[in-house]
Amino acid sequence: MLAPKAPSWVSEFRSFIMRGSVVDLAVGIIIGAAFTGVVNSLVKDLFNPLIGLLIGGVDFSNIFISLNRQVYTSLAEAQKAGAPTLNVGLFLNSIIQFLIVSFAIFWVVKALTRLKVREDAKPAAPAAPTKTEVLLTEIRDALKTK
Repeated sequence: MLAPKAPSWVSEFRSFIMRGSVVDLAVGIIIGAAFTGVVNSLVKDLFNPLIGLLIGGVDFSNIFISLNRQVYTSLAEAQKAGAPTLNVGLFLNSIIQFLIVSFAIFWVVKALTRLKVREDAKPAAPAAPTKTEVLLTEIRDALKTK
């Protein structure tokens, strides 16, 4: 018994997904997601406590403005009460994370560009002669021997 013929779009999709750029993009997204976790921890667990200590013990995650004009001791308390808040501290955390990721990507791209320049600087191997050039060389050599 013969298997049913696959639709034509299946082979098109297979060739699309196996292109190098698509696979590279997928790898980049996976690495980016892992890198985001590292950066989040770096900002939340290392930078924010240090910055908060330098500016007087302020916890960025608890910098917020309650829009219902009630006073809450923490953002968690305001959220538990269902109060509308402007989460300034969380926004600052996101800005810091963005700057760190941008800085890291800048250095990665700079390093990759430097590697590419080094590869491009290598002398290219001479191209193999074309069939016409080989034939002309054979004719020239045959004429020399006469």
